[in-house]
Amino acid sequence: MKYVSTRGSAPALDFAGVTLAGLASDGGLYVPEEWPQFTAGEIAGMRGLPYADLAARIMQPFVGDSLDPHRLLELTRQAYGRFAHAAVTPLTQLDEQQWLLELFHGPTLAFKDVALQLLGLLFEEFLGRESGNLTIVGATSGDTGSAAIDAVAGLDNVEIFMLHPKGRVSDVQRRQMTTVRAPNIHNIAIDGSFDDAQAMVKRIFADDDVTAKHRIGAVNSINWARLMAQVVYYFAASLQLGGPGRKLAFSVPTGNFGDVFAGHVAARMGLPIEQLIVATNVNDILHRALSAGDYSTGTVTPTSAPSMDIQVSSNFERLLYDVGGRDGSAMADQMRAFDAARKMQLTNAQREGAAALFTSLRADEDDMARAMRWACEDCAEIVDPHTAIGLHAARAADLPADIPVVTLATAHPAKFPDAVERATGTRPSLPARVGDLFSREEAFTELPGTYDAVRDHILENAS
Repeated sequence: MKYVSTRGSAPALDFAGVTLAGLASDGGLYVPEEWPQFTAGEIAGMRGLPYADLAARIMQPFVGDSLDPHRLLELTRQAYGRFAHAAVTPLTQLDEQQWLLELFHGPTLAFKDVALQLLGLLFEEFLGRESGNLTIVGATSGDTGSAAIDAVAGLDNVEIFMLHPKGRVSDVQRRQMTTVRAPNIHNIAIDGSFDDAQAMVKRIFADDDVTAKHRIGAVNSINWARLMAQVVYYFAASLQLGGPGRKLAFSVPTGNFGDVFAGHVAARMGLPIEQLIVATNVNDILHRALSAGDYSTGTVTPTSAPSMDIQVSSNFERLLYDVGGRDGSAMADQMRAFDAARKMQLTNAQREGAAALFTSLRADEDDMARAMRWACEDCAEIVDPHTAIGLHAARAADLPADIPVVTLATAHPAKFPDAVERATGTRPSLPARVGDLFSREEAFTELPGTYDAVRDHILENAS
């Protein structure tokens, strides 16, 4: 399997190469040269597999010769052995049509664990072959940071610099990052938004002063390996609810578009999906792009769902490339124009290609609170604000009654106790395995929201 950049001019790489590279050298994102395909019979034959075994089966075509099947299975079993639920990503029924796919049973209580527990092992595997080192630079709107830090803490050949927007993540999210005391962990709080932090990370990859001294890697969903791991739970949910003989719809609360793009990949691979519902909060650039073709940035509005407080969705470029004709040169021109003007119109091909599978809905704070109350009062389920946004969109979707709608439950409600308590009157508790979080000592560096300050800090502190 070879991987190509969405912008057309970076060299093609194998799976090990894209895992360690993260962002392509031309500023684009890597995607497979072609989508692997499973027949309906092959998908049906996966029914009943333990999650780790299913993951190895789904991922093997993407991995190619970089890992033999036996070693890949060893790594998936190691990654998912740390989850608190035997099913890893269990389903919960809400009513006759609505379901939750619980993705928060990993060590940091968020869906990012599903990918990052494996990604940390892949880094270690591939770096060990060449006795190399990797300096990871990442940005987080809340959950990626803690999941990535947990996955790589203590590794010999990896160090990580994780940027988060100061004051714009929940207390639990922040502490899950800043209380991890390992010599290879560097937490940075910047004055600014997640979009500011994400833009800095992308600049780091193109900064010769940094890349001449350090091999820079990525844990954000710009890293293909992370997206690949997220494809698996779409198959897992489908197989539990009658797939491939029955279509499902998925409602995905998203800001950076990686989680829902993984559903697009699953569909490309042959999984029958009726619809992918992109659920946004008031920072609704994705909803405007999918509903009206208007991909234009605005001011980031802080909300009770901070992981979605994003205006520039990196992974959207992967979709536009894939449905718009896979023309790297045209994609590069389109993204250069967007970077200059902070706005663009989708082409007819991109709009029509996306509309074949995607729809979208915007939820405000009241919509989110009503969804949390409905889940609590009518279904005896407590959900976090992000999941509630997905649930609002799922319930508003105009789908036939025989199509199950699965909302991706992206975080444990105890990560956002204030918002949950305001909406439901119930304050969720942290699971016992992280119950001492607020007694641990924090350590992080505060920096101004300038690229030079962040770059200089990395250069001064990287091994």
